[in-house]
Amino acid sequence: MKPEYAERMALDRISTLPQPILEPILSLLSTEEAARTSILSKEWRYRWTTIPNLEFTLRKRTSELTSDEESEMKYMDMHDLHQVLLLRHGPIHELTLFMEGYWEDDDLFEFEQIILHLSRNHIVRELVLDASESLWYKLPISVFSLHHLMELHLRSFTIELPSIFNGFGSLVRLDLNDGEISTQTLRHLLSNCPTLKSLSLYIGYSDDKCTINELLKCLPVIEELTISCGVCEWLVLDSDPHELPISLIHLKVLCLERMSFVEGSRSALLSVLIKCSPNLERIYLHMAWRSEGHEEYPAVKDEYSNVWLEHLKKLDILFFSHSHGMEFLMEFVKFILVRSPKLKKVSIHTSDYLYRGSIIVNTLLGAPRASPAVKFKINE
Repeated sequence: MKPEYAERMALDRISTLPQPILEPILSLLSTEEAARTSILSKEWRYRWTTIPNLEFTLRKRTSELTSDEESEMKYMDMHDLHQVLLLRHGPIHELTLFMEGYWEDDDLFEFEQIILHLSRNHIVRELVLDASESLWYKLPISVFSLHHLMELHLRSFTIELPSIFNGFGSLVRLDLNDGEISTQTLRHLLSNCPTLKSLSLYIGYSDDKCTINELLKCLPVIEELTISCGVCEWLVLDSDPHELPISLIHLKVLCLERMSFVEGSRSALLSVLIKCSPNLERIYLHMAWRSEGHEEYPAVKDEYSNVWLEHLKKLDILFFSHSHGMEFLMEFVKFILVRSPKLKKVSIHTSDYLYRGSIIVNTLLGAPRASPAVKFKINE
């Protein structure tokens, strides 16, 4: 061994670490930063290719020269990504792709081949596909061949199931955001995810309707459920919403995002979900601004006077609305207070810090409560 090489290796202690130790260290870096380590030396040239968690931003390259060519070269296109994955020396467990710009048919074909390659050669446990900075594209059918998936996050895709779909037997978390899917396809998808514990639905458009009961039947072991206001455009009440046969006994966290509860159907949705979730531990409500409407919640609330939230510990409300929503807010919080013996914290954030904050404090401090230990945090 040459003296110079021996001296350099003595100083470079990190390069002498075994690969099982180096991989977690490289995984803490972004994929771009990890790839840059390939220029350090011959020993480092391929070490980044074994890290199991990858994240890329894809941008369609144009044939035209740009004034910022160096910036353009920082991004990969579909072909670059395909080549990187083909040269991999290790497994891929997590893959995150952010897609920007307009993609043509040949790019989408290569996208399909990329996902197909993953399904045949890797045990992918988490997949994030985000096309929010692009146009809506049809989700590659080969995604449904990734049978080992535990987490799937999709944003801005049109989703259609293949004719033969064996389900995601290991899927624990599913996030569907700003995409397009029929309620029939959604129910079929959810019904074939028997281990699903966390579901986030931000789907604002569907060409058909679905009842609350039909949706809940697909979620037998759900623990965390997030529903956005757009879901209410296609999620409808059952003929008798007060007598639901479905009980979400495993549900611990309920989040309703950007909801305008002055509309009777949406306040009824909230009441129904609370009634059939006896083991809730946390409720989060983001109350949206509404310029007109009237409160129907107190009438709906009376139908649920026998609700008892034995395990509820935390209530969070984000309230950005005109004053006509204040009555609903107060009635709902008081409704929860008298039915939650283990409630520890109520956090309320409003857009009017001084005026509304003082009203809320004065109202709630004198309200009856089942938990003597509950604390209020207003606009903190």
